[in-house]
Amino acid sequence: MNTADTPLAEADYIAATADELSRRQGADRAAALVSQKALFQRRGRILLHPDRLVLTGWSDTGSLVLTRTDITAAETRFTDLYGRFLGGLLNAGKPLILTTATLSSSPSSGLGEIYLLVNRREFMETTDDRQWEKRINDWLAG
Repeated sequence: MNTADTPLAEADYIAATADELSRRQGADRAAALVSQKALFQRRGRILLHPDRLVLTGWSDTGSLVLTRTDITAAETRFTDLYGRFLGGLLNAGKPLILTTATLSSSPSSGLGEIYLLVNRREFMETTDDRQWEKRINDWLAG
């Protein structure tokens, strides 16, 4: 197996774009109090390779592949679209937000900010987002 094909890290994720979250209204937001899957309908595996970040199962056409130049920021924070009330009262519920340069310049793509919940534990309302934020930022700096 080629080194570029071996992931440096991988985990399960659920995700949505900022645009998708902004379109979710009453019933979806109420359902999210029980399960975040009501808001985050994209799911698969996040794979960090030496040369790319892959979100498997992103769409019906396949995986979303991002390179270092595609990602301008990776941070965990609550926003107006996904706040502390939905994410849980603990800081461990903050979503990992990837800001994409190439994709945000194309309004028709619907991407710009990608909200991820990595290894979300439903009952505990915790994620591995802070670890993935550090991991991705280290990768971006490399």
